[in-house]
Amino acid sequence: MEHFGFPIETIIILFSVVFVSVAMDLFSHRNKEDVTFKDAAGWSVFWIVLAIAFYYYLKVRFSPEYASLFMAGYALEKALSIDNMMVFVAIFSSFGIKGILQHRILYYGIAGALIFRAIFVAAGTTLFGLTPWVELIFALIVAWSGWALWHGSGDDDDIDDYSQHWSVNLTKKYMPVIPRLVGKAFFVRREVVEQMKQDDPTLTFSDTARHGAWFATPMFLCLICIEISDIVFSFDSVPAIIAVTQEPLLVYAAVIFAILGLRNLYFLLAVAAKYLCHLERAVAFVLVFIAIKLGASAVEKTFGLETFHIPHDVSLYVVLGLILAGVIASILFPEKEQPATTETKADDETPAS
Repeated sequence: MEHFGFPIETIIILFSVVFVSVAMDLFSHRNKEDVTFKDAAGWSVFWIVLAIAFYYYLKVRFSPEYASLFMAGYALEKALSIDNMMVFVAIFSSFGIKGILQHRILYYGIAGALIFRAIFVAAGTTLFGLTPWVELIFALIVAWSGWALWHGSGDDDDIDDYSQHWSVNLTKKYMPVIPRLVGKAFFVRREVVEQMKQDDPTLTFSDTARHGAWFATPMFLCLICIEISDIVFSFDSVPAIIAVTQEPLLVYAAVIFAILGLRNLYFLLAVAAKYLCHLERAVAFVLVFIAIKLGASAVEKTFGLETFHIPHDVSLYVVLGLILAGVIASILFPEKEQPATTETKADDETPAS
């Protein structure tokens, strides 16, 4: 009996391993007040090893081709996620959320991401099989994503204050919000808010607060912002992974293992990502390569023209090689920091009138 092209045994193994691992992760962090670099590094290695173990399971149980497709999708999702992690850094900074509170928000954010990705993967793989024209459209989407990533590297037009993001303003319009963190809570009852108003009369609330029994905290607003940014990100990442492999289970397995490791990897990337200055462009090359491979297949199926075929194991080596090259280039040729005091100095030297 097969589901999504794989026996039920594979589905049980995948979700059992994921469930047990997530439970272990949550149990180990239940009483912690902060996430240390050592702890984040240890759990990041754990999730990577788990993905490698699933790779070998697919290789031994099914075929090297399935294993290569999974690993290529996993490596691509992991690399694409680094750019998204930097958005998370900006979001947390905008809301003034630090340490273990970030870990708590990322847990719920990643849980939501897994649900939305499942919907996108199901829809994407279904569309992909309808007609070769969809394959051609996916190739164009992936190529555009690569172009946008290349030209987006080093831009300074990112949002500065995510506390004014449209999703946050929309939430405030329909939900009473308290403008202050209350422990680890996403919501607090009116009684708590009334007590806080007595203790600090300077607290102000929106008009929606008049009839609210529960109030959202900045933790919830931050979570909303994280979820929206991840949904936007998935419009680029999911087509790219489906372009690598059209097996729904392999696509979702690659997404699961890549995303689940991000909660701990985030705390490493927050420190290390600024040093990976050439990784974005390496990933852009990966997306262009995938678009070319997918486009060649689409042209052959759509117009009957004979093109070229790139084996799955070669695709895996190209994807991993380009990502590794981006990391090595970032180490060997770090980005030079722009002097921040040039304008200030010039102003200081201006003679007083």
